[in-house]
Amino acid sequence: MSLNVQGGGEATQAAPAAAGVPAGEHAGHGTVHAGFWTLALGSVGVVYGDIGTSVIYAFREALHAARSAHGEVIREDVVSIISLILWTLTIIVTLKYVVILLRADNNGEGGTLSLMALATRTMGKSAPIVFVLGVAGAALFYGDAVITPAISVLSAVEGIKLVTPALDDFVVPITIAIITALFLVQRYGTARVASLFGPITAVWFIVMTIGGFIHIADDPGIFAALNPYHAVRYIWVNGHTGLIVIGAVFLSVTGAEALYADLGHFGRKPIQAAWLGFVFPALAANYLGQGALVLAHPEAISNPFFLLFPEWAVLPVVILATMATVIAAQAVITGAFSMTRQAIQLKLLPRMDIEHTSEQHAGQIYMPQVNTLLMIAVLLLVVLFGSSSRLATAYGISVTGEMVITACLAFIVVWRFWRWPVWVSALLIAPFLVIDLVFLGANLIKITEGGWVPLLFAFSIMVIMRSWVRGTKILFDKSRRNDVPLNELVKNLEKSSVVRVPGTAVFLTSDPETAPSSLLHSLKHYRVLHQKNVLLTVISSNVPHIDDADRIRIEPVNDSFTRVFMTFGYMETPNVPKALGLCRKQGWKYDIMSTSFFLSRRSIKPAKDRIFSRLQDKLFIKLAINASDATEYFHIPTGRVVEIGTQMTI
Repeated sequence: MSLNVQGGGEATQAAPAAAGVPAGEHAGHGTVHAGFWTLALGSVGVVYGDIGTSVIYAFREALHAARSAHGEVIREDVVSIISLILWTLTIIVTLKYVVILLRADNNGEGGTLSLMALATRTMGKSAPIVFVLGVAGAALFYGDAVITPAISVLSAVEGIKLVTPALDDFVVPITIAIITALFLVQRYGTARVASLFGPITAVWFIVMTIGGFIHIADDPGIFAALNPYHAVRYIWVNGHTGLIVIGAVFLSVTGAEALYADLGHFGRKPIQAAWLGFVFPALAANYLGQGALVLAHPEAISNPFFLLFPEWAVLPVVILATMATVIAAQAVITGAFSMTRQAIQLKLLPRMDIEHTSEQHAGQIYMPQVNTLLMIAVLLLVVLFGSSSRLATAYGISVTGEMVITACLAFIVVWRFWRWPVWVSALLIAPFLVIDLVFLGANLIKITEGGWVPLLFAFSIMVIMRSWVRGTKILFDKSRRNDVPLNELVKNLEKSSVVRVPGTAVFLTSDPETAPSSLLHSLKHYRVLHQKNVLLTVISSNVPHIDDADRIRIEPVNDSFTRVFMTFGYMETPNVPKALGLCRKQGWKYDIMSTSFFLSRRSIKPAKDRIFSRLQDKLFIKLAINASDATEYFHIPTGRVVEIGTQMTI
């Protein structure tokens, strides 16, 4: 069923920003007030799971890239690669995300779409580039969400080959089994396992720290990597080879976007404390240890991370690594659910089924359609590529592209929202943008080797979003041509002898100034009017959460008609009956048992006079047909709904 599909349905429209509240203090959206250190520990599991598992393959792939270029890896290569990794972590993660971007929050929420909403509030509709950047960033995130579970779990399970080479043929089947189980349990929610994420990942970071410290003494000369000279010199001297190595080095910061995306779950200070006091030191110690191990034992280049540990400890570390990678994959899957809900509320995607898996945490949701599509895509990647090394060639493009977009949007926010002078804003963001572009260029080299996979996936998402936005606009504009002004209809009804029936009728509409088609068709076919009639407009705000005190606004039209405006943040799932209960505080005695909801069911057909755009029209129609039922999406009791059908051509 399709209402006037303005993202959330016939009754959805954009809204101005609402007053902000600090992160972790949003009323009515299920945020739990936890202690500082509890939040910091939780962020270790959810925020840093992905970047914490990069130690398994990032240094290894960079070494392999350097060796493939000139046949061997010399001492300077090892020191320079470790230097590149450490300074990439310092500049991109510490400075760009932890120090700067965590302060650019949209009422406590982060992420690409939050940054887009923030930039839109300052630029308005006059800057479509902001919208394009936001859509592209969201699409690239989905590309990352597909590759991360595949490469993370594969890289961990591959460690069993060090236990016994006989298990080599079982790596892919075991990976498939783990990934399948991970996606199948999503419907049960992550509340129970989430409590284990932080402690397990904390143990993982402690183990990697110990493994690194043990081997730093193998060759203390590795500390030369702390000098950025080696990183800069390597890029300058090696040219094309340096770019290939940079593409592999970037694997060390995949997952950095989670710092910003999960801001609303943990708050800025706990995330900063966890990174500076625990995660970054652990990563630095491990990478230094891997570098020292390879300097002292060049044969360890095959798998330097797992070879940090004695033979008896390899199997336990493989098991722990697998648990850590599952957690990293879980964080990305959860992020995909949250991103999709934001996209729906921001009118970028059609309605989809959203199931809440926790009574205490409104942010813990499950989306069956998204889960199924992700599982199929991830399993296909595992089967097609077969190893983490092959997948590494496809990894990085989506992440670097998203980081470039984030930097561009951050410049707009610093300049227009923070009101810094344009030249100061440019000086602040330009260095990060240049570095991000270098990493993007280095990863684009790998397009023919598998880099096309995330780009194809992201492009498909962008086409879907573009088709949906275009289609909803066409429908909205077309429906406006036959609209009847509400005030004109109300005056005519006052003079007419139309039969009045007891009760309240609620008509969902995206344009409160005109009579909704469901009202007009009801009058045409039934020739009756309820005693009380409400034109309900559900507004999607560009802030993440709305306080209950600001959710409802009532405008009387006359004794029979009332306009009600109901606002939801883009991180919230609209619940119309629950929100209508708030009207009692404003004098309207809402009773669900005496209320009927009138919705329009639209049948959409493509026009025959257009050829090039017909495929896009058909895609939009397919999306509209498969959109989640508005009754379920708005949580309206099915027994109180009356649907009236209309047909439109686009």
